[in-house]
Amino acid sequence: MAIRRPLDGMLVLDLGQIYNGPYCGMLLGFMGARVLKIEPPEGDVVRRRKRDVEPYPLVMLNSNKESVVLDLKHERGKQIFLDLARKADVVVENFAVGVMDRLGIGWEVLRTVNPRLVYGGSSGYGLDGPYRSLAAMDVTIQAMSGIMSATGQQDGPPTKAGPAVCDFMAGIHLCAGILGALVQRERTGEGQRVEVAMHEAAVIGLASALGAMMDGDANVPERTGNRHPALAIAPYNTYPCADGHVAIFTSAERHWQAMCGLLGRADLLEAPGYATMPERAQRMAEIDDMISAWTIGRTKEEVMGLLNEAHVPCSIVKTVREVAQDPHLEARGFWVDVDHPRRGRTRVPISPIRLHTGGRAEIRTPAPTLGQHTDAVLAELLGLGPDERAALAASGTTTPVR
Repeated sequence: MAIRRPLDGMLVLDLGQIYNGPYCGMLLGFMGARVLKIEPPEGDVVRRRKRDVEPYPLVMLNSNKESVVLDLKHERGKQIFLDLARKADVVVENFAVGVMDRLGIGWEVLRTVNPRLVYGGSSGYGLDGPYRSLAAMDVTIQAMSGIMSATGQQDGPPTKAGPAVCDFMAGIHLCAGILGALVQRERTGEGQRVEVAMHEAAVIGLASALGAMMDGDANVPERTGNRHPALAIAPYNTYPCADGHVAIFTSAERHWQAMCGLLGRADLLEAPGYATMPERAQRMAEIDDMISAWTIGRTKEEVMGLLNEAHVPCSIVKTVREVAQDPHLEARGFWVDVDHPRRGRTRVPISPIRLHTGGRAEIRTPAPTLGQHTDAVLAELLGLGPDERAALAASGTTTPVR
């Protein structure tokens, strides 16, 4: 008997743009939901980065979705969306506050159309508060949340994190909130609104830096480079090797003891100023110099092998290219090669969420081209005939911009 996935039979209308909303929609799709990617005639913002072929991030984040083009500023387009919402279980959007209301398809309208609907929305700063109307993108949220202030070298400027951490943290929280609301709907029969502010989701990641501030440690700078955010652990840093860098983290006394053995410095185990973690944290620069002198004459693979054998937490600092070819991710089946109709053979990830009794995460279809499924969806779900579908296309309501 085929395994039923948790969201099999559920319909999601994904209005998400860029990374935040689309990632949430993708996770729901991997759990079995049918996800309709509702796009304006010009397409998702990411889709517009390249006109000749779909940009990789769009293909990466929109597996298992169907693209339906609807001009929501057109009265008939709005009506079609409301008709789809009557059949939907979930709506996902990450527009600025007020956009959905101005379009006439906000929560108050949708809850009347479909009381069982779960409406998941993620904005920059939330539905209320003094920042609610501020424009928000990942980089601005990194700045406002403190992530940028906490990133970089102590004597350098605030620096954004390389990845779009705020977009994806918000998307993960939005997915979790929607799943919780679906569970509650099973108990009450009623849907609800789920709200996630990117700002709040990002602040959670500052646990160690906030800890230093909340605990009143005035000696900890805002930025600590690759050292511990609260400067509470040593060694904790990246160290140079003959062919790159490794990251080393000693969170327990047994790690420090093993490290001393590798360094040939068993004398430090009893030496004054090294006996406890707080004492070692006061000698951070000295300890870093000792470890760098040991790593610099070895390759990163050699260092990692020795540290792993000694059970000291460590990792090679991998480049993006190395991550794309990582043998562990290969063995786990994280990367899947799909045949995209315009890009050709393209490598994309599956969901990091693995439900061991809820069906394996599979890419059933690659990310769609703009409006690829509009005609079929309107015929199947709304029963629109060929003449009406043709009229909608002729009016520009359902025709993509090419």
